Amino acid sequence: MARIKGGLGAKKRHNRVLKLAKGYRGARSKQYRIAKQSVMRALASAYAGRRKRKGDFRKLWIVRINAAARLNGLSYSKFMHGLKLANIDINRKMLAELAVNDAAGFTALADAAKAKIA
Repeated sequence: MARIKGGLGAKKRHNRVLKLAKGYRGARSKQYRIAKQSVMRALASAYAGRRKRKGDFRKLWIVRINAAARLNGLSYSKFMHGLKLANIDINRKMLAELAVNDAAGFTALADAAKAKIA
């Protein structure tokens, strides 16, 4: 039986990696071995970045809620504790949205939280 060489598969694999490395500088976009390392690292960083984005948004929401709560005479932690005691179950994303776009609604929540704390 004749030997089958793997040239076509290797060429396809190399081209797939080099296509992902398009736009990288120098050898990172031209040489397969270096491009493969760069692409692997880039894909790992992209995966980690998608996870990190969730924490970044949570931090942003907390900053916005804290700023609005302080305008209503509460700290962030007191405000959140008051909401929990008042059985108001609303997530931080929606609270931040209220803080930015509906000051009156947020004030009503802050008053409810203050009433439960005191």
